Amino acid sequence: MARIVVLTGAGISAESGIRTFRAADGLWEDHRIEDVATPEGYAADPALVHAFYDERRRAARAAQPNAAHRALAELDERMPGEVLIVTQNIDDLHERAGSSRVIHIHGELGSARCEECGRRMSWTRDLAGRPACPACGARALRPDVVWFGEAVYALDEIFGAVAQSEQFWVIGTSGAVTPAASLVALAAEAGARTALLNLEAHDDVRLFDEVVLGPATTTVPAFTSRIRETPRAPRDPGAAPPSRGATGVSR
Repeated sequence: MARIVVLTGAGISAESGIRTFRAADGLWEDHRIEDVATPEGYAADPALVHAFYDERRRAARAAQPNAAHRALAELDERMPGEVLIVTQNIDDLHERAGSSRVIHIHGELGSARCEECGRRMSWTRDLAGRPACPACGARALRPDVVWFGEAVYALDEIFGAVAQSEQFWVIGTSGAVTPAASLVALAAEAGARTALLNLEAHDDVRLFDEVVLGPATTTVPAFTSRIRETPRAPRDPGAAPPSRGATGVSR
């Protein structure tokens, strides 16, 4: 059981040089989302999609974890087994920073999936040449990335962890859209203390006990430094969750 569950989004990796998923113009790395992040786009032009993700994989390998990734990893080291990171990002910067428990809800650039046998496997090479699946031999490998219209990974496990957590933090994403919004609501209903650390807040932050605005490399190290190993207070399953009034916002 994780004492602290942290949901991270594109904002935490942006400061490592990885561009956010959807820019203001609706493009991702100068491509239409529909062309490179949907099953239909892949079916229409697999070569384009493979080339796109091969480049993203190389860019992710060249990027380095930043102070926010390292702060979460240091918290994990101080509280072994107590911190679970659920990331919407497909890079491996959390793992390379040293975090030991990471769930990639949208898949990973460092993984491939065979459409023939369904096997998921670690993968660091390009997929553009349509290499054979090591498991079944079919030339049916695709990026192990969740595209629009596909089911996200490990949602039941994530919901279970959030429902049992004592704290739930949202970092580098607004928390206003699914699945973030539903996870925040679940955490609040379960009585967990909730926090949003992001460049900006959305219109309704009533479910957050605390909102801290600013770049992740500044806010996350300061925020995690306040967390110390303290004895876990037993939770009373029959107790009502704490009331949430006006949310404090700091910058």
